Amino acid sequence: MAEEIRKTEKWYRKLKNKYKLVILNDETYEEKLSFKLSRLNVFVATGTLAILLVIITAIIIAFTPLREYIPGYTDVHLYEQLYQIETLTDSLDADARQKALYLENLRLILSGKDTTIVTPLKEDTIGKYAGISSFASQNDSAFRYEFESQSFGVDQEIRLTDRQRPGARPDISSFTFFTPLRGIVTSKFDPTSKHYGVDIVSVQNEAIKATLDGVVIFSGWTLETGYTISIQHENDLISVYKHNSALLKDQGSNVKAGDAIAIIGSSGEYSTGPHLHFEIWYNGVPVNPTDFIKF
Repeated sequence: MAEEIRKTEKWYRKLKNKYKLVILNDETYEEKLSFKLSRLNVFVATGTLAILLVIITAIIIAFTPLREYIPGYTDVHLYEQLYQIETLTDSLDADARQKALYLENLRLILSGKDTTIVTPLKEDTIGKYAGISSFASQNDSAFRYEFESQSFGVDQEIRLTDRQRPGARPDISSFTFFTPLRGIVTSKFDPTSKHYGVDIVSVQNEAIKATLDGVVIFSGWTLETGYTISIQHENDLISVYKHNSALLKDQGSNVKAGDAIAIIGSSGEYSTGPHLHFEIWYNGVPVNPTDFIKF
């Protein structure tokens, strides 16, 4: 046992034994440099250098563009760009199909035939609900019927204001609306078919105007309605302009009644030709724009 302890101590002392590393001139044997080293110092220096190299390599891979040259690494923004390109391609394809459908319907009209071509639904948007079993209670059905009747005028007229209540908001009929686009109304307001606005057809490249003063709360592209812009006005009134070919105002912009905000177009899957789909929402309820505006 004592001999093993002595061997261990001897091995440990060897780690601390000092050695001299001398660099000599090969011809004159002149001493140029000399270092005093031990085995322990060499191990510590080598380990520290290895750790530093690992840290430096990790920093280069994580924070510099050099990582793109290492197999298995790529630019993190490539996936984002790929997603944007795929979304744009899908939108362009849908727009091209809608324009082809419009031209084919126009050809049938000019030739005196009926326009029997309709836009087919995409396969992934067709729901399969045969296996769903859901039953509404009698109270729930009565509540839904009462709410829908008050909201969309099935049995009752929409209440836009309560004039007898102190501090009530002004009646919407007192507002002075600017006509957003002069043209022909081809599709009327019909809440029962979920058409909460009117479609107005006008000349090509006609500018669309803001109907009241307000702030743009949405200005962008959607797959169904194309280039769309929405404006928040006073007294919880919102106007919506859909299927434009270009938008002239950004989100957050202040607009005045009569300011040009977009250009008429036919963007989006739900459009079959150049027109403006115009909606007015008051207190969260859609109202018929033709009751207040002459197009």
